Amino acid sequence: MNTKEVLSVSTSLEDRLALRELVENWAVWRDAADWERFATVWHPTEGWMSATWFQGPAAEFIDVSRAGFDSGVRILHFLGGHSAEINGDRAIAQTKMTINQRASIDGVEVDVVCTGRFYDFCGRYDGQWKVVRRQPIYEKDRLDPVDPSARLELDPGLLDRFPTGYRHLGYLQTKAGFTVKTGLPGLTGEAVRRLYDEGAKWLAGSATPGNLSEE
Repeated sequence: MNTKEVLSVSTSLEDRLALRELVENWAVWRDAADWERFATVWHPTEGWMSATWFQGPAAEFIDVSRAGFDSGVRILHFLGGHSAEINGDRAIAQTKMTINQRASIDGVEVDVVCTGRFYDFCGRYDGQWKVVRRQPIYEKDRLDPVDPSARLELDPGLLDRFPTGYRHLGYLQTKAGFTVKTGLPGLTGEAVRRLYDEGAKWLAGSATPGNLSEE
């Protein structure tokens, strides 16, 4: 292996480690309510967050997350396997994750666990990797009463409003007063195929990381 090949491998490894650290910092700092450091993971002017209950600029996401945390909302994240595709100063990072939320539904305290992937459009800004756009992919979820003996009857009409990947999470968040977006990417389907296409275009140099107005 010549010097140029060694440099290429080294740079790629450094980028992959930096991207993994970026994703981990997102989860740790957000869940710990470390809002100042949480702001640093985002691209300062283009950062965009899409979730079941929020779609908008990263700065607004930080504000509403802070307000929710202060009012007792607890949405926690755990991370698993990670993969990144890198092309120059752009990358697509995918990270296995779970979203955990505890709340009351009709007087019964429950936990919802949603499993999926964070699909992150990342860009290099002032020499550091930042999240330009985050779009979770919702693969499957479940709902369990905290007290196993508690009885809870779900409204099938409300439950069926949401895709399989986040139907229970959407149910809980709707009951908690959030406006939950339907049609977000799941394990299969048109929405996730469109997301993959937007990711490929981002890596190839498109001006924006997908049509943000549709998210």
